[in-house]
Amino acid sequence: MAFISSGYNPDKPMEDRISDIGPQKYDQFYPPVIAANKGKWLYHDIIKPAVLVHVAESGDKVFTVRAGGARLMSTTHIREICEIAEKHCDGYLRFTTRNNIEFMVDDESKVDPLIKDLESRKFDGGSFKFPVGGTGTSITNIVHTQGWLHCHTPATDASGPVKATMDVLFDYFQEHKLPAKLRVSLACCLNMCGAVHCSDIAILGYHRKPPMLDHEYLDKMCEIPLAIAACPTAAIKPSKVEIDGEKVNSVAVKNERCMCCGNCYTMCPAMPLADQEGDGIVIMAGGKVSNRISEPKFSKVVVAFIPNEPPRWEGTTECILNMVKAYEKGANKYERLGEWAERIGWERFFEVCELEFTHHLIDDFRDPAYYTWRQSTQFKF
Repeated sequence: MAFISSGYNPDKPMEDRISDIGPQKYDQFYPPVIAANKGKWLYHDIIKPAVLVHVAESGDKVFTVRAGGARLMSTTHIREICEIAEKHCDGYLRFTTRNNIEFMVDDESKVDPLIKDLESRKFDGGSFKFPVGGTGTSITNIVHTQGWLHCHTPATDASGPVKATMDVLFDYFQEHKLPAKLRVSLACCLNMCGAVHCSDIAILGYHRKPPMLDHEYLDKMCEIPLAIAACPTAAIKPSKVEIDGEKVNSVAVKNERCMCCGNCYTMCPAMPLADQEGDGIVIMAGGKVSNRISEPKFSKVVVAFIPNEPPRWEGTTECILNMVKAYEKGANKYERLGEWAERIGWERFFEVCELEFTHHLIDDFRDPAYYTWRQSTQFKF
């Protein structure tokens, strides 16, 4: 009856109904050639670095030019992107999940003028505003989290290491020099919202010290049960602490169980985790999502700790560049970084990548699930 009193008529459910209450429908933004051929594509190919072609059953073609974008953009930069799209692409463009910008045209003759225009636009310092590349067997844009920008639990920055890393890998972004595609990701803490657990090379911010406890304010600022429940390793328990002769409710942390993830700080601001000396970067390698050639893989830790070194992050970039060069030189065609490491053996991988092996890198994450459950998408019958 409440619906009827509000004007809803169950006999005419569509009468006066407002259905378009969110964003405009996605198909309004299709380029005409894509709208005409949706679901009828035969194949696609990469005709040269940064340029893809999709061919439809009708014979229509879409040529896509990929340029590197940024996670953070000014309105001036966005307006310039729109200007390029209106000049060359009838006002259509798209962003990829890795923050690349793809400009789509319906004629191959439009490709070279578009690339020339993109490459002509530079910042005052001389760097490209819209670097062209990131397709095929290259390094595409680095997926990353927020870092020091506005995340509350980062152990490292995000934009800083990503910029420094892409600077040293820029040739690999522009050219098809690698045996297979190479995906690099960054997450600024162990919560890993940057998907670093399954990347060829991953940069992970890592806290090495457990949270500090501000007992005086903990019970006033936090709901203690929430802070305890937030810990994935049950390292936090309720506790009584004496302050100025008065016992107050607080928590205690079992340091040997703490994985320094920062979940407790998310729930309780009186348990800060950031520490200039203890925070830094872990390098992981060998992960992938693809099911091609071999099953998907998790990344493995290959460098246990590198200190934060802003603004150019020399230790991190040198380590990653050595890995990429060794992979370029030693891997077979179509072989992802993790597949190459497994073929030559991880011991040899550490040697050719000039990495030191320590006891922190021993892979002991095996339990009954390893041999009792089917964890692969490639089942063996």
